[in-house]
Amino acid sequence: MEYENAVKGLRIRIETAWRRQWVRLAAVALAIPTVLLACAAGYYYISFARLIDARLQGARERVLPRVFGRPLELRRGQTLTERQLVDRLNDLGYAERAVLEKPGEFTRDAGLIALLSRAAAPDAPPVRVVFNKPAPAGRNRPPRAPNRIDRLEIGRERRERLTLDAPLLTSHIAGERERRRPVALDALPSIVVQAVLAIEDRRYYDHPGIDPIGMVRALVTNLFSDRAYRSGASTITQQVVRNVLLPQFEGWTLATAREQTIRRKLLEQFVALVLNTRASKDEILETYLNDMPLGQRGSFAIFGFAEAARLFFGKDVQNVTLAEAATMAGVLQSPSALSPFNNPERCKERRDVVLRAMADAGFIDEALADTTTRQPLVVVQRALEAEAPYFVDYVARTLGEDYPGLTTSTNEAVDVYTTLDLHLQRLAQDAVRAGLLRVDEQLSRRRRKGLAEAALVAVDPRTGEVLAMVGGRSYNQSQYNRAVVARRQPGSVFKPFVFLSAFEAAADAGAADITAAALIDDAPASWDSNGELWSPQNYEQEYDGLITYRRALVMSRNLATIKVAERAGYDRVAALWRKLGAGGTAPKPYPSIALGVFEASPLEIATAYTVFPNMGLVRPLRHIGRVERNARDVTKKPAPARDVTRPETTYLVTSMMRSVMNEGTGAGARANGFSLDAAGKTGTTNDLRDAWFVGFTPTLLTVVWVGFDDNQPVGLSGAQAALPIWTSFMTAALAGSPNQPFEPPEGVSFVDIDTDTGRLAAPGCPRVLREAFAPGTEPVQVCELHKF
Repeated sequence: MEYENAVKGLRIRIETAWRRQWVRLAAVALAIPTVLLACAAGYYYISFARLIDARLQGARERVLPRVFGRPLELRRGQTLTERQLVDRLNDLGYAERAVLEKPGEFTRDAGLIALLSRAAAPDAPPVRVVFNKPAPAGRNRPPRAPNRIDRLEIGRERRERLTLDAPLLTSHIAGERERRRPVALDALPSIVVQAVLAIEDRRYYDHPGIDPIGMVRALVTNLFSDRAYRSGASTITQQVVRNVLLPQFEGWTLATAREQTIRRKLLEQFVALVLNTRASKDEILETYLNDMPLGQRGSFAIFGFAEAARLFFGKDVQNVTLAEAATMAGVLQSPSALSPFNNPERCKERRDVVLRAMADAGFIDEALADTTTRQPLVVVQRALEAEAPYFVDYVARTLGEDYPGLTTSTNEAVDVYTTLDLHLQRLAQDAVRAGLLRVDEQLSRRRRKGLAEAALVAVDPRTGEVLAMVGGRSYNQSQYNRAVVARRQPGSVFKPFVFLSAFEAAADAGAADITAAALIDDAPASWDSNGELWSPQNYEQEYDGLITYRRALVMSRNLATIKVAERAGYDRVAALWRKLGAGGTAPKPYPSIALGVFEASPLEIATAYTVFPNMGLVRPLRHIGRVERNARDVTKKPAPARDVTRPETTYLVTSMMRSVMNEGTGAGARANGFSLDAAGKTGTTNDLRDAWFVGFTPTLLTVVWVGFDDNQPVGLSGAQAALPIWTSFMTAALAGSPNQPFEPPEGVSFVDIDTDTGRLAAPGCPRVLREAFAPGTEPVQVCELHKF
């Protein structure tokens, strides 16, 4: 009864109050913002709920193709150190463990690496790679060869070759300069997760997306601690909202998402609460560890810990140490100011703060934290170059051109398997870096200012596959890909095509007097070139008089080569280059064509040179081997090889270029230890502006260019600047490979000739060469110069 009276009295008081105007106005004034706030909250909840579901549940607005290199192949006798194999396994994302438990893991001991291959059957036994270390010669034994693979064992079975996985080069986003490598949360080591939680959000698993307790603690910490210990109040969930979700919301950018305004902060906290209801804690943390920015290398922004581990330390994230995990977690606070490359002292200071935070949180003990803080900060300065960034850029550019459907909106998985051999790529990068240091020293002695650049392209001439590509001295400093984009005069590396044109013209005419043993006058002369008198000179003004075609190419004699082009016809020489279809600017049919006075890129020169190891067939280069979309092969058929010149005439020029390596301008390769059968040509342009070397074996063709970007003369010949880089790379790339000679095509004959006269050698001839001849062109006259 008393309760009913109380309710009745309350109702009467409310009705009485409601009759007052000011009460009704106040109620309306409160109701309107409440309704508006509820509508706004509902709008933002629905909008961000959809965005969160799309972002975290797998729907993607734009395709993220994964770009792979060619599978790693190991073979018995291959020159490979234990350290190099560990680096290759890091490339493949293999985790180093004390005991092997599952595919994708490896363990090592002195002279032995054991691994469980992902490419093998699930129950396959471990692969054992046994190394043969170098040893000095003994009294009755030769010196043991340098580090190489001595045995490949799978269980009790020995293998000659073994193919592992294809290395992931990048998860590429078309049109954006980003490097990221998304991985599942359970693929990240616990020390990485613990380092992040300790320094960024220790109560992450206990709060609903915002942390009032953390806000108070951050306030107290910032008031009473020094600068190194200062912390923010944003949770991991809020940071995901600010850096990942808000920039994707309509009308927002990354800049507006990071504005220091009350509106933005309140919205961030609201969306954090929404996110916490739409996704699990593990899903949010995985997004954070994959999508947070961790700095810049070159023109690339680094996102996520997996990619940061590659570019900071040159290893897979599963293999990072405690100090390395703490370094990456420390960089999160301010990626630019705490960069381990640009600010190593501040980075180490912050790393040590993370280590102490991990100890405070109970993730590690104090003794381990103290020991680790005494370790130096160690990063790999050139890790980005080792990941083939110039090649990846090339893939990105051509992928959109050749496969336009792959860059449209889709949620289909796309995998791009390229032809790049990451092992050869590392060797190429090392060779270019060491070669440019030598060039720097030479230019310094000559008081030349500026830094020369270089480019290297290595291809398999049998297939046209691009195996390695270096586009410059440092990708961090310049992303200009000189291997693909820079067109420079090829100079003397064009001369083999002059002689090939001459032999082809003679074959067409049925002439038997144009051979590698034919004579040409290497003497000063002048030509009318488009109405102007042109008087070229030989390098260092050395002239040989009457010499054989072979000698003219071997010693790269300009005057003799121009006269060979004159006999063949300048228009015929220009037509051959067009027929090769390599590209470049169209050469003019003037006398200067013989000296390569037109422009082409290293990639185009490599294409043209495939005609020689393939005995007349040109192999168009390709860098994409296979493209899969939702596991379906959608690869476009590669361009077929084209029959351009006769096998016999092509072999003659290849044979002449073998002499370039053995006794001519490329002999420096032999002096520096390269012993396999090879052919090649040095190239030096007018005024020593560009330095080239192109050389090949039957299985590997490599082009090297050295010069200045501003087209100033480098002042060095091809033998001085480009040949050492070529030699270093080819020696390492083919170490342990068997020698493969160039096999002559059917019909080519060999005759002993006198090198002075080009005629059949007589018993008294002092210099005799076994020369190759196309069918029906063998000399019939005997040398009379040395008859007596």
